[in-house]
Amino acid sequence: MLSARQRDVLIRKALPLCLLLGMGGIATVEAATPADALLIGQVAEPQSLDPQVATAANDSRILVNVYDGLVRNGAGKLDIEPALATSWQISPDGLTYRFQLRENVRFQDGTPFNADAAKFTFQRMLDQQNPWHNTGPFPLSFFFSSIKSIDTPDEHTLVFHLKEPFAPLLSNLATPTGLIVSPAAVKKYGKDFGRHPVGTGAFQFAEWQASQRVVVTANSAYWDGKPAVNTVVFRPITDGNTRVAEMLSGGIDAMVEVPPDTVKLFAKKSKRFRLYETTGPHVWYVMLNTRVPPFNDLRVRQAVNYAVNKQSLVDNILQGSAGVADGPIPAAFHWATSQEVTAYPYDPAKARQLLKAAGAEGATLTFYVTEGGSGMLDPVPMATAIQADLKAVGLNVNIKTYEWNTYLSKVNAGLDNQTNMAEMAWMTNDPDTLPFLTLRSDAWPQKGGFNSGYYSNPQVDKLLEQARLTTDNAARGQLYRQVQQRVHNDAPWIFVASWKQNAVTSTRIGHFSLQPNFNLLLNRVTKQ
Repeated sequence: MLSARQRDVLIRKALPLCLLLGMGGIATVEAATPADALLIGQVAEPQSLDPQVATAANDSRILVNVYDGLVRNGAGKLDIEPALATSWQISPDGLTYRFQLRENVRFQDGTPFNADAAKFTFQRMLDQQNPWHNTGPFPLSFFFSSIKSIDTPDEHTLVFHLKEPFAPLLSNLATPTGLIVSPAAVKKYGKDFGRHPVGTGAFQFAEWQASQRVVVTANSAYWDGKPAVNTVVFRPITDGNTRVAEMLSGGIDAMVEVPPDTVKLFAKKSKRFRLYETTGPHVWYVMLNTRVPPFNDLRVRQAVNYAVNKQSLVDNILQGSAGVADGPIPAAFHWATSQEVTAYPYDPAKARQLLKAAGAEGATLTFYVTEGGSGMLDPVPMATAIQADLKAVGLNVNIKTYEWNTYLSKVNAGLDNQTNMAEMAWMTNDPDTLPFLTLRSDAWPQKGGFNSGYYSNPQVDKLLEQARLTTDNAARGQLYRQVQQRVHNDAPWIFVASWKQNAVTSTRIGHFSLQPNFNLLLNRVTKQ
């Protein structure tokens, strides 16, 4: 592990030698980052490095390199493959999952990984009487709420007994919420575990300097092979222009979430940079506060969907880096979406007609907007364009802008009676995730969910519950298509865009790839 002095030297060497910003564009003198370290520019500071506490993709890109789960998504796909579990069996009734665990694996603090450690991870989340439950909160613990009890017949066997069949269980186990934590480290650090993470992953935690960097170093004992680089530094660079300037100057080796207006710039500089793009399950939307006027009226919610020119947003602001969204289930889950559900067309006349019928002409709205964050694309310009489109149909929108983590704390608590709209984006790995977390009546923030706009439709609730119990994929798909149709008609959101995620690296970086689940797998990445 690097000493504090060595880490400081590494960071100083990695800073750009010169940044010159002028009217003629960006001129740079390229800096040389250390050969044994990979420096990545991220869009924000992590919230937490406790995988059961964190919810943002920004955090997940670090978490998946420090921890492992029982299962994982295969590289470049959403299929499930073994990780800390080498195999598993599911009973014919779908109520019992038996996992055979990998042997001779240790956490980065030297303690053994075994069935008891895996059991500890899930009981900490699910059992309110567990002595370590107070190390939460665990906002996504209901990913595993179907688990009734957990057995450990021996050191390398873990058995989940479910209350009822639950089709998304393996997919949920592959999310960061399913990553296995060191019981010894949780007991040592308590609620501060998120600042002192310990897992079994390819990299081990070294340092977190607030607003500056998170540093991880290679785990030489990693069960899946020692990583090719010795150190990874995750630097939070919220401002997109600054992130681009750092990339051009050589201050970082890679950056995720490339600002849309610079994608073509990096594509042209193929001798110095590699641009990566891939589609994934993502939705960018504007949630509407359905419990207070004017959005408690269906006609007004539909009106704002007609009023916003979403094709212009993806073409002009997002520079073609996204497609228009037509509902709450990303089109990447083609088996669960319906071709009969199409995006609301841009129709200002229809919007004005609906607003007049609802008596909402001239309404004044408060719109929460973030400066930047995971999956949020270009949030301020997007919000400004939406504000202009709504003004064109007679609605007055006041924008309130917040830093990402402050924004999350406000929005995740639920929109108050004075807040009408808020931006949000989600990346998911199962069609169940987004609607279950954000659209069910039982997912209102006061009940532990992320339905911050307080949408409620008993028929949608029933369909989502039924889909979770259905193990036949074709039948599940039919249920989700009904969800898509009903939610589209109810318009609790302005459905805006689905992102084609991107990243850029220097040509010194090899074996880098983007994952459909929006994580970064860095254990195979090389640097010349």
